[in-house]
Amino acid sequence: MSNHDIFGITAETPLVLIGQMARHLRPAVMAKLEYMNPACSHYYRAASAVVRDAEERKLIHPGMTLVDWTYGNSGIALAMVGVSRGYKLLLAAPDKISREKQDVLRALGAEMVITPSDALPGEPRSCVMVAESLVRNIPNAFFANMYENPASRDVHIHYTGQEILLQTAGRVTHVFVPMISGSMIAGVGRFLKAEKPGVKIIGVEPEGSIYRSLFKDGVPGSPVPYELEEIGALQASGFWDPSVIDDIVQVGDDEAFNCGRDLLRAEAVFAGGASGAVMAAALRSAAAYSEDDCVVAVLNDFGGYYLSKMFQDVWMKQKGYYRKAKTALEQITAEDIMQLKVRRDLIFASPEATLAEVFEMMKQNDVSQLPIVSYGTPIGSISENKILSILIENDEAMNSKVVGFMEQPFPVCQPDATISELSEKLQQSASGVLISLSDGRLQLLTKSDLIDALTHK
Repeated sequence: MSNHDIFGITAETPLVLIGQMARHLRPAVMAKLEYMNPACSHYYRAASAVVRDAEERKLIHPGMTLVDWTYGNSGIALAMVGVSRGYKLLLAAPDKISREKQDVLRALGAEMVITPSDALPGEPRSCVMVAESLVRNIPNAFFANMYENPASRDVHIHYTGQEILLQTAGRVTHVFVPMISGSMIAGVGRFLKAEKPGVKIIGVEPEGSIYRSLFKDGVPGSPVPYELEEIGALQASGFWDPSVIDDIVQVGDDEAFNCGRDLLRAEAVFAGGASGAVMAAALRSAAAYSEDDCVVAVLNDFGGYYLSKMFQDVWMKQKGYYRKAKTALEQITAEDIMQLKVRRDLIFASPEATLAEVFEMMKQNDVSQLPIVSYGTPIGSISENKILSILIENDEAMNSKVVGFMEQPFPVCQPDATISELSEKLQQSASGVLISLSDGRLQLLTKSDLIDALTHK
């Protein structure tokens, strides 16, 4: 059936697999694209619920002015609901919100009062205090209070939490949630903990926000300015509920913005800085998880609202955040190259083996060089050329231990080393590069393996 109310659309937001950025990780990493709806943020359902709840309780009627404070996205969602139902909008917003969000709000007909971002909670010039002052001084005004309205939490119980469980077929083990007011993490956590008690709910906030200290020490941290929008808080929310939270991690502006840019270029996920922070935290933590785990990162903001900021190289350079994006070639890693090979145990010589034994190993396995490994640690290498030069000088050396004739050990790299890094190691006269696997084993990559990967890319 056709849907005749833009805010009545109930289609679930997508859950997509993160392939490129998580390819070296054992668990599945999924992104819940909460920004893919008519309001381009997770406030889509919340704004409609807040307005309809107020109408049902006869607190508002068309013609009145809805007042709130906003970081941009909640205001856009509220304005979209408001204009479609006959309300005026007046919003207080900090001066750090992006130009794009300000332009969208003005395009919607909302009036804005811009406040200083460095104003602390309780100061008369802060967003919250300005919004509350506007409500008191304007006739027929209603304070929507999106960040503290119970309806904002309830939509995440009834929709977001349920969708995550259904879309992962119940496999979800870890959920990473951006923390702003705390309504989303409270709603998602409450639902999922009731349905699957073992699930881990992890909050994500910027460095400088107050929730991690509140969770760890019971006392809010001292707020420090940060550049990120749509994530973090300067004071604790009324939705604060540590009983449904397993951990809170912080992500710096630099890491968050660059992860957001990587999401677009590597995954075609057009999300903002807050989403970049959540994904960075999820990827960082997932490195310690197992292949049986299923990680969901809730991405709450739309990248199109930050074209003048995080997606603008000049702005990133001015702020000191700029990091050159990896080319397609640089994205090929040792893990990718090993997947093209037939996996087999590393052939290596022990330091006590004789040159004759080592040479026989080379013939049997059709290789021209071998690493020499002692108790799992590479200590040297030996090649056919080296053995030949030894025998020319001393034909009786074949019964001598190889430890006395070792060449330099092969360099050791991690599975996420790029093909450029591997190539650089091989150019430094090394015959091979050893890759240290998570289970302690070693794998050998040669120049031939790199050429194979380039011809298969």
